[in-house]
Amino acid sequence: MSPHAPGSRPRRRRLPSVLATVLLALATGAGVLAPAAPAQAATVTVGAGSYTTDVPTGVGPANSDGRAVAPKVVPGVTEPVPTNDWWSSLAFQRYAGNPYSENLYPHPLAAKAVASGLEISYPTQHQIVGDGRQYEFPHARDLTLGVPGLNSPDTRVADWSDWTVTAQWADGARTFRATLGHGLPFVYADTAGAAAQVSFVATPTVWADNGNVLGITVNGHHYALFAPTGADWTLAGTVATAPLGGRTYYSVAVLPNTSALAAYQRYAYSFVTDTRVSWDYDEAAGRLRTTYAVTTQPREGTTTGTMMALYRHQWLVADQTPTAHSYVSPRGTMRVVAGSSFSTTQRVPGVLPNMPLTSGHDTARLRELVRQVATGAPFPNAPDTYWSGKDLGRLAQVVPIADQLGDTASRDTLLGHLKSRLEEWFTAGGSAQFSYNATWDTLIGYPASYGSDAELNDHHFHYGYFVMAAATVARYDAAWAAESRWGGMLEMLVRDANNPRRDDPLFPFLRGFDPYAGHGWASGHQGFAAGNNQESSSESINFSAGLVLWGEATGDTQLRDLGVYLLTTESAAIGQYWWDVDEQVFPANYGHGTVGMVWGNGAAYSTWWTANPEEIHGINVLPITGGSLHLGAFQADIRANIAEMEAANGGPAVEWRDILWEFQAVGDPARARAAWEAGWQSYTPEQGESKAHTDSWIVALDTMGAPDPSVTASIPTAAAFTKNGTRTYVAHNFSGSAITVAFSDGRTLAVPARSTASSAGTTDPGQPGTGAGPFYLGGGGALTTTAGAAGTATIPAGDGSTSDGTPRNPLVYEARGVTATLTAGASTAFQFLVDAGTTVGLAPQVRVSYDLTGNGSFERVETYRYFATDPVVGAERYTQAVGLHSSSGSLGNLSGGTVRLEIWNALGSRPSTVGTGAGATAQQTSSLTIPFH
Repeated sequence: MSPHAPGSRPRRRRLPSVLATVLLALATGAGVLAPAAPAQAATVTVGAGSYTTDVPTGVGPANSDGRAVAPKVVPGVTEPVPTNDWWSSLAFQRYAGNPYSENLYPHPLAAKAVASGLEISYPTQHQIVGDGRQYEFPHARDLTLGVPGLNSPDTRVADWSDWTVTAQWADGARTFRATLGHGLPFVYADTAGAAAQVSFVATPTVWADNGNVLGITVNGHHYALFAPTGADWTLAGTVATAPLGGRTYYSVAVLPNTSALAAYQRYAYSFVTDTRVSWDYDEAAGRLRTTYAVTTQPREGTTTGTMMALYRHQWLVADQTPTAHSYVSPRGTMRVVAGSSFSTTQRVPGVLPNMPLTSGHDTARLRELVRQVATGAPFPNAPDTYWSGKDLGRLAQVVPIADQLGDTASRDTLLGHLKSRLEEWFTAGGSAQFSYNATWDTLIGYPASYGSDAELNDHHFHYGYFVMAAATVARYDAAWAAESRWGGMLEMLVRDANNPRRDDPLFPFLRGFDPYAGHGWASGHQGFAAGNNQESSSESINFSAGLVLWGEATGDTQLRDLGVYLLTTESAAIGQYWWDVDEQVFPANYGHGTVGMVWGNGAAYSTWWTANPEEIHGINVLPITGGSLHLGAFQADIRANIAEMEAANGGPAVEWRDILWEFQAVGDPARARAAWEAGWQSYTPEQGESKAHTDSWIVALDTMGAPDPSVTASIPTAAAFTKNGTRTYVAHNFSGSAITVAFSDGRTLAVPARSTASSAGTTDPGQPGTGAGPFYLGGGGALTTTAGAAGTATIPAGDGSTSDGTPRNPLVYEARGVTATLTAGASTAFQFLVDAGTTVGLAPQVRVSYDLTGNGSFERVETYRYFATDPVVGAERYTQAVGLHSSSGSLGNLSGGTVRLEIWNALGSRPSTVGTGAGATAQQTSSLTIPFH
């Protein structure tokens, strides 16, 4: 979709309304419980929020005549029906006159359901249309699979899996089913006892006739027809038939060449019955491993597995070696593997919730730009799900900037706006609300826009803004984000748009994402001759990045890992299919280096609403967020992309100049900074952007350099940047304890609790300087950045009186000669593993003091509240989250300074212990991190 006009995308099946009501009471998803609702209730409570089961405006999924439609499925199908898929027109009848399907593009095959069965083709010749803007590999029937005499009044969906669908035709006398899917050169047919029939668009050339196996060529494409052993194909003109002798199956395969017949015949009777994607995020290694598995059933013999054609974004990073077979497709060459599964391994791009405040920022200017956002109209756009989302996204990106500047008033004002607007949407009965449609198993926001209601378009685009905004609120107010409050409704939106679960009775699995194609589809119904489409791949990325941040902020690793999988996979697909980064996908005579829209049969240099080059290029860029850092993998293409836009535009961007400056900053930071500085006062921001965020983004990249995709990190919210050979490392820690982030080039970065930290930028691959921490408790009262073996030190006993705030016989640790620069917005963080054994009533307390010059005078002293230990053997984690008891003085840069830590028992008359050295993990190690780099 686009910000201005409808996109396209599909989805899956419904429950009878009574059953759906019961399931509303039982359903759990993504860790959230949907509370019980009375039968036929109009409102269902979820935590502090709610949704309605009524249709607020009377508009739900409908055909082009405006009549309500239900999924076209066979009786007995009760699972939520996916929409927004490559095959959705089989289930969603968008046009009253076509009860079968539009053209389907699973690749390498194309297909279309008609009254007599399933047309298939193998599009190998492209054409350039639309004044040179679009290339397409259109479906043109080679043959039709069916049974003799079939004349079905419609086609219905009988089954589906992650990237296959089974369609059914029934005319009262005959029933026929066919299964097809992404990457499958085979179509599997079930005749319900009738003879097999394949009709051709023209008389085919027969090059192999082995009784039950027929090799033919039609339209220049080679096919093999496989009937059961003992059957015999008969060709009469343009129709081949084979009586099946009481058996019910046959298959047809498109072959890359005639010599491949024997290799394909091996798998001809191994019918694919299920397909499943699974992902494993190795956080420590910064790697994503994705497995694509097929389940097959031998209809005769014992062979299992099949031939699978991999898209370019898959085979480039696949663990398996492809065979010599390959296919032409609109996505470039597809290469074939044989077996039951294959896996891919990819680097995980980092997602930052905000860019750090750098030495290059004019903080006075940035502070004023933030203030303008905070005091301006918070929601100037239309009140529908898309434009409300744009407003939420704009405000959310400014919140952490205000926080870094110490402008807590603006930060809290913006957070208040976010909360109030989200709560309005998350409460049924108002002018903005969500409605659950049990017929289509979907949650629709009203007011809707761009077909998000009648066509089920773009839910992942719209709801991604809500996820990103809620993740920002969760960062600062964890209680607000709890499932028992507003997090439950947010996760309902996630489950609707891209559900990670297959057993959820309310929503289908991954509605908005095609796991095999590697990207989203925008149309709910897929009602186009060109197949399905997706325009704004970047708004799909916005959803994924929001999930990463929401999962980190709330501790929901399932949703975080879903976000990592979606973003990492779609990033690779964007590079290949929207930007053709390797120049191996777009046809050689196609005159564009980027496209605005990807279609099932090709791609187009266009948008739904305009031919303006700025918006064609910009629609796959906005919104710019920390999720946009994945674009750092395509820096050369970004520069070429901008050059193509300016050539087509007759000069630099005018309307969306801020979006394109920010995009340019990822690949050419210096040029983007120059354009920003020259023009920042004389333009109007794009509706979802602000000058504050644009300044923060461009200046940070110009100061640190472009994102470095060669470096991964041990958490998903970290990234490296390179400028003139010098790397800067940035990470955000959502947890309540200090952590150390490991980067794949050997660097580490200490990150205080709930903070963003960055290094000073160094070409040295070793550890940061002593000022960066973390500091460990060493021998002889030393605070050291080199951790020794794990042990304990005794915190001396008190005398039974209370010494809250005043050290009494403390353990003292010091680091001397520390030179480091104060990090704006950061604060002291610590984690001490303390244990009182079985003693009741002990409470250690901590004071941290800073002598900035080492002259013996402490300019800053911070005393933290005591921590009451339990009388159970085993260490407990005492952190700065207890809060300050008192503080005095101010921090500045350390120049040969001293950092002192004191820890004592504020309560009790017995000793306790504190961990020293390094434990097996960061969570098992006592450490102190200071707000310096």
